[in-house]
Amino acid sequence: MVDHENTEDGGIEKPPWRNLGAGLITGAADDDPSGIATYSQVGAAFGYGMLWCVLVTMPLMIAIQAISAGIGRVTGHGLMDGMRKHYSHTLVYVLMGLTLIANVINLAADIGAMGAALKLLIGGPALLYAASFAVLSLVLQIFIPFTRYSPILKLLTLSLFAYVGTVLVIDVPWPDVLRSIVMPPVSWNAKYAVGLVALLGTTISPYLFFWQAAQEVEEIGSNKRRKALRRAPLQAPSALRRIGIDTTVGMIFSNLISFFIILTAAVVLHAHGKIDIQSSAEAAEALRPLAGQLAFALFAAGIIGTGLLAVPVLAGATAYAASGAFGQRSGLENKPRKAKFFYGVLIFASLAGIALNLTPLDPIKALYWSAVVNGVTAVPLMIVMMLMGSSRKVMGKFTMPWPLKVFGWMATVAMAVAAVVMFATWGK
Repeated sequence: MVDHENTEDGGIEKPPWRNLGAGLITGAADDDPSGIATYSQVGAAFGYGMLWCVLVTMPLMIAIQAISAGIGRVTGHGLMDGMRKHYSHTLVYVLMGLTLIANVINLAADIGAMGAALKLLIGGPALLYAASFAVLSLVLQIFIPFTRYSPILKLLTLSLFAYVGTVLVIDVPWPDVLRSIVMPPVSWNAKYAVGLVALLGTTISPYLFFWQAAQEVEEIGSNKRRKALRRAPLQAPSALRRIGIDTTVGMIFSNLISFFIILTAAVVLHAHGKIDIQSSAEAAEALRPLAGQLAFALFAAGIIGTGLLAVPVLAGATAYAASGAFGQRSGLENKPRKAKFFYGVLIFASLAGIALNLTPLDPIKALYWSAVVNGVTAVPLMIVMMLMGSSRKVMGKFTMPWPLKVFGWMATVAMAVAAVVMFATWGK
């Protein structure tokens, strides 16, 4: 018989949709406008040559996100809080600084992409649209508590189905696609190496680690039944099972959408010689004459929907990381006056993202390179996460099981090797 007092939700049965939360939102946020641009770029440049990567990264992404969620659920603290407690503060500040830079660049690119996408759909001032989207996301985060804001983010995950619709309205040569997955047409050159790092960087991104761990902590704070597993070990079976299902569903969903975006770019853009794509909006515009108005509209609308999901996740992850690094109170469930530093970073990151769109530096064209920055930044973060997840001092008796350990280290090594290959082939 199950002791309902020792399950994380008191034995309350929930419909399947209600059990999906941090993992689903995190996975969907991974397909942000920056990711859409990167996937479109590699699809346009290499055709089917990188479809295999999405299938390979799927178990790696599931593992590393489950580890980050587990750290949050077991310890009751975010990633940077745990790093500050157990590791050198200098290391923490360096990692936080790299994360801040990568996230702000990513934010700027996503905000700009949303404005450009709406301009494509209805005309008008892209910069005004971009700023309005960013301010809307910021206002919602500041004034709506986490328990009411989380369902909104979950609803926004449905916007990713726009890319399922895009595939359905184009003519896909499935035999060729399946052949390329079995026997990938890999190009051993510098451009392909940079593309691979960019794809890995936008698929396995630092902000996802911070966000998912923080959401597990938020759930502990907003749900009186839930406690950190180190304090309530009898909740572990139900909690870890939920995290496993939530994370697996979220990351499979994320990777399938990534697959569809690359596939769309390969079938429509690469096949017609359009191999140089600079932004997600440019990819959408290129679809119009080649695939028709419906494919264009679905693709462009998807950019806006995913941006509305990803921008608060990016800004929130930045605030969680900075607050943890400096030992400050954090959490979207807190009112601004009780977490001034957290909300200050949230506002700063959002305004910096808007400001970069007003400078001569075009953040839309920086989309691809922001993914590369993420790919390089992720490596040291993942190493520290793997050490934390394996440490009994950090995790108590809930150190990560060997399957997560194997795939987590595989993900870390893959990111490290990809970065080394990129620098080794730079300029060749």
